[in-house]
Amino acid sequence: MNTNTYVAIMAGGVGSRFWPASREHKPKQFLDITGDGRSLLRITFERFLKVTSAEKIFIVTNGKYLDQVKQHLPELADNQILCEPSRNNTAPCVAYTAFKLHALNEEANFVIAPSDALITNETLFSENINRALEFTASQNAIVTLGISPDRPHTGYGYIEFEGEGVDHGVYPVRRFTEKPDEEKARGFLATGNYLWNAGIFIWSTKTILAAYKKFAPEIYELLHRGMSVYNTEKEQSFINEFYPQTPSISVDYAIMENATNVFTIPAQFGWSDLGAWGALHDESDKDAFGNVISAERTITEDVHNTLIRARPEKLVVVGGVDDLMIIDEKDVLLVYPRNREQEIKKLRGLAEQEFGAEYV
Repeated sequence: MNTNTYVAIMAGGVGSRFWPASREHKPKQFLDITGDGRSLLRITFERFLKVTSAEKIFIVTNGKYLDQVKQHLPELADNQILCEPSRNNTAPCVAYTAFKLHALNEEANFVIAPSDALITNETLFSENINRALEFTASQNAIVTLGISPDRPHTGYGYIEFEGEGVDHGVYPVRRFTEKPDEEKARGFLATGNYLWNAGIFIWSTKTILAAYKKFAPEIYELLHRGMSVYNTEKEQSFINEFYPQTPSISVDYAIMENATNVFTIPAQFGWSDLGAWGALHDESDKDAFGNVISAERTITEDVHNTLIRARPEKLVVVGGVDDLMIIDEKDVLLVYPRNREQEIKKLRGLAEQEFGAEYV
């Protein structure tokens, strides 16, 4: 393992499309969504142990989740947990991480990735990450892993890449496109040079900070002021003051769509962003009728292509339905069509409006 390799895992989101299981006080990264006894955060951490050592893995989270991060990852020292005082999207998050790691090691290269992805071939995943690390270190490049699409998914962003690679399967990126409609997504697949954007980025601290200085100067100037306090006891008070002043913008918009030294590696290691319940249904083992059932006591009759998740003590009886999400939590029961999963975020807001914040 390269001593200059670091990993940052973003774990500060709410996971609102996994409501009602994912809540403000305990979002999905701390839940056992897959049913294997580990939280998504724990799974992601263990996956990156194939890339670098535990002391070089950092977690970027909201300050309110500090204790939960420690509970799920007791191996980490306090300095490995970056606590954001506000949710300002991913661009400030990445910049904060880059400044902190650069202050720690000016030769640092790092991977930044979300905490909620499902990856089935972790060996192939780590091979792709290591190839990207080698490339970015030698070329001062920004690299993103793109997932070779197998269907016209409308819930993912897309990466268009140049047809000719530059080095061992690394391709220049032509442009990023936000979530398309189905017709446009089918057109992307037909061309053969579009990938799903997995939100996994690899770069050196020098390269990405130079990009911020050029393309996101407001974020750069605010967080650069802390170079003398990063990795000291004064870091958190500095971040508490200056981080909320940064603009709320994604790293895709702030940096990736503007930089010219962006490359991608087309990958196929079995990936899903687990952004919503439908993704869990797609990626889970199913019974003979296409159902995914995570419950100890169920009776089903004439039920097809349905996701059922219930507490162990609850007997769930379902009959004569197709293509539903049935999610039973202690205080909320959700029954909704699977093909309308994008509305769950709105439903969560309605629950808060009608019945109070305790339901979100």
